[in-house]
Amino acid sequence: MLIIDVITIFPEMFKDITSYGVIRQAFAKKLCELNVYNLRDFSRDKHKKVDDRPYGGGPGMVMMVQPIYDAVMFIKSKNEGKISSLKNQKTILLSPRGEKLTQATLKYISTLENIILICGRYEGVDERVVELLVDIELSIGDYVLTGGEIPAMVVIDGVIRLLPGVVGKSESLEHESFENGLLDYPQYTRPCVFKGLKVPDVLLSGDHAKIEKWRKEKSLELTRKRREDLFDKKS
Repeated sequence: MLIIDVITIFPEMFKDITSYGVIRQAFAKKLCELNVYNLRDFSRDKHKKVDDRPYGGGPGMVMMVQPIYDAVMFIKSKNEGKISSLKNQKTILLSPRGEKLTQATLKYISTLENIILICGRYEGVDERVVELLVDIELSIGDYVLTGGEIPAMVVIDGVIRLLPGVVGKSESLEHESFENGLLDYPQYTRPCVFKGLKVPDVLLSGDHAKIEKWRKEKSLELTRKRREDLFDKKS
């Protein structure tokens, strides 16, 4: 079972994440566990403050190291004995400056026993959080959001669907975008014709060799057109 721990100042954002689709089924089957912690509960300030002005000046506020440190230490202490090895426990900071999230990273994370997700906010976190606690710093793209909560949900969704027993047919995971370094090929279903657009004849032929060849060609074509960076890696 994968234990997912989230540290955030907005825990209510995660209340419905376990309620829908295959993610709900994963929790029902007890294939994973989600615990959400309010960072303010770990503040030693009487006003539950978790941020302060940056040293050296500048705009905005920076998340303080003490509450985050105490939260992570509490979680690690709580999970002690639940995981077989510390190598299977990773602390992840969601941050715009992190390495870009990929399917390969999600697959690696899905093999762990415990992940602690720190949701950054404001102008970021005190760098000592990274130095003392963080194993992986992740970004979901080259843009900036108001906080790390939505990126954390992206990680949770992407990882849970890879856990054994979550997706009904495991082969469906093997034939989707990024699994072979390319974008997925076009998919069709009924009706055969819609508003004059017809399903390609090859998909109706029953010739599995031709269908496989067509799908590979279309996958390469789409990747070349939309993600030249991926196409170049495969060339």
